[in-house]
Amino acid sequence: MSVQGDSVMSNGAAVMGGNPESTPSQRAQTLSGPTKLKTLSTLILNGEIPTAELGPTSASESRETHPSSATEALAKAPGSPELEEATEGLSPEPKTVPLSTANSATTLAPADQLWSDSRDKAVRLRMEGSGLASVTPITIHQMFLETVESYGDSPALVSKKEGEWVTLTWRQYYEQCRAAAKSFLKLGLERYHGVGILGFNSPEWFISDIGCILAGGLATGIYTTNSPEACQYVAANCEANVLVVENQKQLEKILQVKDQLPHLKAIVQYKGELLQKAPFLYTWAEFMKLGEEVPNEQLNAVIDSLRANECCTLIYTSGTTGNPKGVMLSHDNLTWTARTASTLVDYSYAAEVVVSYLPLSHVAAQMFDMWIVMIFAGAIYFAEPDALKGSLGTTLKEARPTYFMGVPRVWEKMQEKMRTVGAKASPMRKRVADWAKSIGLQYNYSAMNGENLVPWGFMLANNLVFKKVRAVLGLDRCKIFFTGAAPITKETLEYFMSLNMPLMELYGMSESSGPHTISVNSNYQISSCGKVMPGCKTMLQNPDKDGNGEICFWGRNVFMGYLSMPDKTAEALDQDGWLHSGDLGRNDQHEFLYITGRIKELIITAGGENIPPVPLEDALKAEVPLISNAMLIGDRLKFLSMLLTLKCVVDDNADPTDELSPEVLDFCQQHGITTTKVSEIIANKEPAIYKAIQEGMERVNARATSNAQKVQKWVIVERDFSVGGGELGPTMKLRRPIVVKMYQEKINEMYAVATEKQ
Repeated sequence: MSVQGDSVMSNGAAVMGGNPESTPSQRAQTLSGPTKLKTLSTLILNGEIPTAELGPTSASESRETHPSSATEALAKAPGSPELEEATEGLSPEPKTVPLSTANSATTLAPADQLWSDSRDKAVRLRMEGSGLASVTPITIHQMFLETVESYGDSPALVSKKEGEWVTLTWRQYYEQCRAAAKSFLKLGLERYHGVGILGFNSPEWFISDIGCILAGGLATGIYTTNSPEACQYVAANCEANVLVVENQKQLEKILQVKDQLPHLKAIVQYKGELLQKAPFLYTWAEFMKLGEEVPNEQLNAVIDSLRANECCTLIYTSGTTGNPKGVMLSHDNLTWTARTASTLVDYSYAAEVVVSYLPLSHVAAQMFDMWIVMIFAGAIYFAEPDALKGSLGTTLKEARPTYFMGVPRVWEKMQEKMRTVGAKASPMRKRVADWAKSIGLQYNYSAMNGENLVPWGFMLANNLVFKKVRAVLGLDRCKIFFTGAAPITKETLEYFMSLNMPLMELYGMSESSGPHTISVNSNYQISSCGKVMPGCKTMLQNPDKDGNGEICFWGRNVFMGYLSMPDKTAEALDQDGWLHSGDLGRNDQHEFLYITGRIKELIITAGGENIPPVPLEDALKAEVPLISNAMLIGDRLKFLSMLLTLKCVVDDNADPTDELSPEVLDFCQQHGITTTKVSEIIANKEPAIYKAIQEGMERVNARATSNAQKVQKWVIVERDFSVGGGELGPTMKLRRPIVVKMYQEKINEMYAVATEKQ
């Protein structure tokens, strides 16, 4: 497919045509531009040494390169015991490794194509002649080592052991990764074979991942919500030699399918005691001792053989429309993306704090928690496994992160909780809060538009409301609030803007190593996903009259291919190497990107009209706050309808119950409804609630641009959507085909009744 004539956005400049000949590959050539790796002196391309040395170092390297007093302050974080005690159960490798083993040159493996579906085949990098896309490629080990050399004594991994925070420094973390790598080699990890990691975020998760990479394997996260069959598919597809599981619950899943995993040699359990003995089962402590006799030279030889343009990580897609696909990411995909994304945020070395709680098997959490934080030697605090069931708030208050990323559902839950608390406040407090929020919204719209007009009373509102809200949330030190991985409503965005906490939307996919467009405090627009990352390009293919086209990506963040899936790889990457996202979007005059729909999610009515579902769903939720989830139906049908769920209380497993949420109960009390259960509302077709929904629907329909876009029928289903129920994916994305199957009878009823009436 040719991309000639399409408009390509390249860091704000329009470039005509997207022929790969105009994007220099890594043929032997002189590359100038920044590199943060002081240990590199030469770049060897496909075995040939360029005639010129690398260009000058980047501005970021001129920042402070030695631990500061901020480092020392962080090392004494509240509740942290002495660093010597930090490694109980995670004891560092006994022999401290000298940090002089870094390559003095970066070698790229020979490659002639931009893509690959083979685990052992390198790819040609999308390198440019100048700018950030020309930066020297480096491996994960080289990036890690640079941080350790400069900030080895700064806190890296902070986790709770028996109620107390314990800390691993960057040097201890590095040594543990080496120890794990030796143990993987001892267990027989073969080159380019997987190590599957199945468990909640923890130091052991990070150490297993990087240990696997250093040992030449493919680090592979597996969702904790996966069934035994889904775990088996991923482990078999990546040809896992070792699986690292969190506890007995996850171990049992693997034991059920172990006989269907011919490459599996060992299973390591990193929490709790093993309840059974077997030659292939190891506790974490046993595993970490296994490789003690493996010589440093043996591991160093493997590390030195790693190539930046070869695969090191697999991210499996959620498999909503079929089997999950193994997204192959190279060292360069991860290191280049992390280094580039970090240039867009304001950070201080060895002083930043993040909380790790989103699934690490998802690219967003892995890129943010593991790789971007490595760039500035931040401290990663690990939340408890029940974070999304309620304990996250406690962790945030103790860690007080300086950056925080939430998926939309996390922000929505915060919003709901604060509204519930606000509803119980005295009339005076309510008036003060409403006044402050109106000031906050006014101020943040002004700042967003570059006017920076501070309205009268802002400082008072800040002191009376905004600072207190941040402190209660544990976000008083937070410099930037990110949201990504799924669409977020304008209502939620404006709610947090009104509290002086504007959310910065990110956009990307597993296949772009995470981010492709980024919003930052100084450069964002509400409902936009930001601007393309430096060194990357966005093309809108086949745009319609409103400028909406398929969003296509180019850059060193673009993945290698899908493991062992040549056909799927060819579908995602066109012959020129552009990644086709399947998303529809448009750019405004300032080159902010707006997502307007997903091609696969587009509802094409029987009359042939294309309707993106998310705007209509969000509009109804904004009109009727009683609604938790809404899903538009109507593909190849005569009219549109919706499946709706009511807000309810969730149990300790984050599963929905039959109890109405406080917000819905308040509505019921105001309208003289005595029921407290979702099932009773539906059984009685409670008039006040059904009327509120119908009136909200009519307001949404009044704004429709055509009759085909009006929703004519709706039904409330008994149970809210959830990850456990299967309606939502691990990052709370709606799994539309699955929901349609689950509620096919109800859908048929809506259309059958309508047909009878005609």
